[in-house]
Amino acid sequence: MADPLKDLDLPEPPAPVGAYERGMVHGGIGFLSGQFPLRDGKLVHIGRVGSELTEAEGRQAAEIAALNAIAGIRALLEGDLSCLASLLRVDGYVASAEGFERQPWVLDGASEAFRRMLGDRGRHARAAFAVPCLPLNAPVELVVTFGVSGKRA
Repeated sequence: MADPLKDLDLPEPPAPVGAYERGMVHGGIGFLSGQFPLRDGKLVHIGRVGSELTEAEGRQAAEIAALNAIAGIRALLEGDLSCLASLLRVDGYVASAEGFERQPWVLDGASEAFRRMLGDRGRHARAAFAVPCLPLNAPVELVVTFGVSGKRA
């Protein structure tokens, strides 16, 4: 049976922005380093949600970070997403203006993209964190843990 994830149209995964690995796979579990809403090496949106950015812009940033996460997982699995058993957990960090409390709705942009692109393999547990600032002045950062099956486990 053909894998429907084989032909996903994904961006090139962004390179790490520091001295760390894109991610690691060990014992059937993959850990993807933080993903930002980057396109062509540049942030699509900059700043805090609820101040410089609207909630809708934050959701869009979360969706872009999710696409980068899937691309990063594909790179870790050497181009073979058929080995992706499932996402397990997504930790979402939202750079938030004081008083902004809708981080879960911002991160729904990522969760909905994961489900749309990966089907049932995109289901996941999630935590939402409000932070005053993120690296590069990014509005969103996603950290993804996933299960690996088959020859890559």
